[in-house]
Amino acid sequence: MNYNNQHRRSFLKNATKASGAMMMMPLFAGAKEVKSSLFPKKVNFQPNRIRFAVININHDHINGMVRAVVRGGGELVGVYAKEPELLAGFTKAFPNCPVAKDEKSLLEDNTIQLILSSGIPDERASLGIRVMQNGKDYLTDKPGIITLEELAEVKRVQKQTKRIYMIMYSERLENKATTKAGDLIKQGAIGQVIQTVNLAPHRMKIPTRPDWFFDKKRFGGIITDIGSHQFDQYLYFTGSTQAQVLMSQIGNVHYPQYPLFEDFGDVMLSGNGGAGYVRVDWFTPDGLDTWGDGRLTILGTEGYIEVRKNTDILSGHKGGNHLYMANNKEMIYMDCNNEELPFGRLLVDDILNRTETAMSQAHCFLATELALIAQKNAKPLIIKK
Repeated sequence: MNYNNQHRRSFLKNATKASGAMMMMPLFAGAKEVKSSLFPKKVNFQPNRIRFAVININHDHINGMVRAVVRGGGELVGVYAKEPELLAGFTKAFPNCPVAKDEKSLLEDNTIQLILSSGIPDERASLGIRVMQNGKDYLTDKPGIITLEELAEVKRVQKQTKRIYMIMYSERLENKATTKAGDLIKQGAIGQVIQTVNLAPHRMKIPTRPDWFFDKKRFGGIITDIGSHQFDQYLYFTGSTQAQVLMSQIGNVHYPQYPLFEDFGDVMLSGNGGAGYVRVDWFTPDGLDTWGDGRLTILGTEGYIEVRKNTDILSGHKGGNHLYMANNKEMIYMDCNNEELPFGRLLVDDILNRTETAMSQAHCFLATELALIAQKNAKPLIIKK
């Protein structure tokens, strides 16, 4: 046997073993392990500070939205949905919630200050306009707006009525480790932020999906839909108030039976606070223990943070809300499950005080606008098999 070939094969074999061993080693071996808080953080507030209702419940994100507002001091006083089967699921989760006979009765109830919705995406903006025109604030599931034309009309009515039009970017607002990352950055833990990288895989679960889920005209496209979360995080962590889409692409590479669907998209961003990269997809494998291994990496001048939002398959840490940080002083793994989620409390404060502490209206609209521009201008991704 040729000595060089034998030596090469031996080298590759040993290298493969070594790389496999590296793969099994805990991430951040030698890092200090801490809890971000020893006990669950609780904020005392007066209950029933506002009255709110729900109109349309086509996505189960509505459950988390309701709980966030209740945590903030909201009183759930009504729900309306056209679909009896969806209404049955909602009233099982919130058995004390009265069922309204129609949308109008909730919109015209002057004691209600806020309307929540997770309706079909192409119906969310028009409902929000009706809500604002009836003197109420609005919290909608993402995507809260699916065309630039809708965005222009929503902005016009919001400016005219001076009501709050809020979109629930839950991958930041409802993730405790992501919330903690924001606190650490404000404290200067990694210096000035340079870039964010968001990876947002999702699971298809085809049998559970309604027809509208596969129709781009109804859900707005993959970047508009899933990606709106990621643009919110990019703007928030970089502090950007202006940004542009440098590149975007979309594709349907695996589901030809759904020609109006998209299963992959990615985007490059540049703004006055930093750079950004976003990847969204529908390729979570069935073997994973959650709907998606969402990850956020934030690069700073003096360190970096990685958030593993829903799972951490290598380390053995269970569940979600994992934060890793390396800076000029130390390496840390942080369990963030005891953090408070402040969004609901801050939103209720804003409704009562007419302030912008939960999220500024400009930020909310800009995150959606960037997603809509990236979606509209995206080049097709075609993978030859």
